[in-house]
Amino acid sequence: MTMRSGIVGIWIIATGVIIAMLYQSRSILAPFAMAVFLFLVMEGFARAIHNQIGFVGRTVSRAFAILAVLLGFGFFIALLAQGIAQFGGQASDYETRINELIADIYGVLQMESAPTLTEIVFNDTGQKFVGTIATATGDLSGDLVIILIYVAFLFIAQSAWGAKLDRLFPDSGNRDRVREVGDAARRGIETYLWTQTVISALITGLTYVTLLVLRVENALFLSALIFVLNYIPTIGSIVAAFVPLLFALVQPQVPAWIPGEGTNEGYIYAGIVFLGVSFWQFMIGNFVQPRIMGETLNLSALVVLLSLAIWGAIWGIPGMFLSAPLTVLLMILFSQSSSTRWIAILLSADGKPGDFVAEHGHSDSIITAETSAD
Repeated sequence: MTMRSGIVGIWIIATGVIIAMLYQSRSILAPFAMAVFLFLVMEGFARAIHNQIGFVGRTVSRAFAILAVLLGFGFFIALLAQGIAQFGGQASDYETRINELIADIYGVLQMESAPTLTEIVFNDTGQKFVGTIATATGDLSGDLVIILIYVAFLFIAQSAWGAKLDRLFPDSGNRDRVREVGDAARRGIETYLWTQTVISALITGLTYVTLLVLRVENALFLSALIFVLNYIPTIGSIVAAFVPLLFALVQPQVPAWIPGEGTNEGYIYAGIVFLGVSFWQFMIGNFVQPRIMGETLNLSALVVLLSLAIWGAIWGIPGMFLSAPLTVLLMILFSQSSSTRWIAILLSADGKPGDFVAEHGHSDSIITAETSAD
């Protein structure tokens, strides 16, 4: 009993130390984890191209995959710039509408002297908030450059992985097992990316059509934000449902068919937009996504929610985006040892984490020397 208590104590201390190290090193580890995530996206895309088009070499497939991913990033940044420019061109109209909303809120709360948007932004609290947003934006831009540098060096170092693996594991049986586990981890992450991309694209497409029908301004920009937010499990879909609501609420002009008069039109219009957007989030998020994610990742829904909170607390927004694939990786690693297999069983949806490795861990590993294929 004393020995078991000691082992539990060691586990608790070790877990605390690891979490503290991950938190203190988040400025280094989070960008690197995002770089590995992006690297796997490019490699998975390149592998799919190479498998579907046999005569295309690995090098050409990689070049096309890298170009496609970078163009996707560029397209998203262009949408952000277009959206900001459009909002900036109607800044005075939006400011008037926001001031009306502030006055309405103060009226409902029976508070006097409602401040204007300008007064809120330029008071001490507003300046701190704007400063926080500006700092976060600057950090994100710097992290993006670092991530791209990491990705470039991951591609450069990839050709030596096979030789290093041979030196680390001279025994062929152990080496094959490591390759098998690495392949299972890669496939788990790629499966998550594929299913999440399909789900996000489906929700985004239906939402974009809904926003166009309802005549919400800058519908393409809002749809792009929704596509990215849906990569964050649970919380992302909730935020994605409220983003169009907020923009519809401050939209200066509402369609003529909206009932009501004055500011009431804006509230009714925002409510209709919210119902239209949240309908697709609810239907796909509750009936399609759980089944697909449960079958592909073998993660419990509760574990997905807890991992989102834990990784978000440790690494912030990057941790939220990576919470599901990181948890899959941990489940696969824990399932390899009898002393930690109980953790993998708790993380899994069906209590069979080893079956996931057996089904997904076979040939086509990325930990191979691919110079001959080029």
